[in-house]
Amino acid sequence: MEIQILIADGMSTDGTRRILAEYQQRDDRILVIDNKEGFVSTGLNRAIRQADGEIIVRMDAHTEYAPDYIQACVEVLRQTGASNVGGPARTKAEGLTARAIAAAYHSPISTGGAKFHDVNYEGPVDTVTYGCWQKSTLENAGLFDEELVRNQDDELNLRLIRSGGSVWQSPRIVSWYRPRGAISSLWRQYFQYGFWKVAVIRKHRIPASWRHLAPGAFLLSLAALACLALVGFGMGSPALVRWSVGPLVIAIGTYLAVLLYAAWRSAAQEGFELFFLLPIVFGAYHFSYGSGFLAGLIHGTRSNRPGEPFTALTR
Repeated sequence: MEIQILIADGMSTDGTRRILAEYQQRDDRILVIDNKEGFVSTGLNRAIRQADGEIIVRMDAHTEYAPDYIQACVEVLRQTGASNVGGPARTKAEGLTARAIAAAYHSPISTGGAKFHDVNYEGPVDTVTYGCWQKSTLENAGLFDEELVRNQDDELNLRLIRSGGSVWQSPRIVSWYRPRGAISSLWRQYFQYGFWKVAVIRKHRIPASWRHLAPGAFLLSLAALACLALVGFGMGSPALVRWSVGPLVIAIGTYLAVLLYAAWRSAAQEGFELFFLLPIVFGAYHFSYGSGFLAGLIHGTRSNRPGEPFTALTR
């Protein structure tokens, strides 16, 4: 199998270019591409356009890959005839917080039951980790949408599926993603995911999955009930206070109970030292994504480009 290695570098200043130059001297298959915008979508598109091969295999940084990763991608692509194939989202974490983030990442409570978080699932999915395509498939689809700073892979997969193609996940394709090591980093990451998901939905007039709407809807309902309670207090209306505070208390109490149950389930599998941290991590997943989604709805009414909190890298 002949391989060409294309690396899109976002104008790094941490010594990466020096290391890449050393590898280029030893292997003439390596081509380094300047990704001046620093966005994933622009870097991917530049690499795809310059690729000579018939098959494109995407491999991101911050991930470890099994020795047969590329071979497995190509085999599954050929065997299934899918438009895009990839492996499940396995994780490898070091440190208590990162382990809790990884444990929550694989729980249906934080992901809404997304199949690509299930490391044993094989079959069609809405989206898949990274990806492997025929280059012609990407060209016919129009490549990645460079207007999207986040969620460009979800949006491409949605286009492929809506055009009659399929996205396939196989556990034979093995990689390990390194999750964030701090809750603040996780918050920024999923805030951006929620924000840019709105742009994808606005473009296609439909979400890839209705689970994408749940965090924002839940957060909005809590805010609405809290506002009604404040209005009731201000107006001196006991009936309005009861009508709003009662459902608010029930919603919060039920949510906390679900978090504790999910934390217990995840801790039983990954270690009970994670139990007290997991509810906070679950809440960070939900509230960061939900608040980002609501911010995306608000920003959608404006014409200016999103600022740094919505576009800056979150590592």
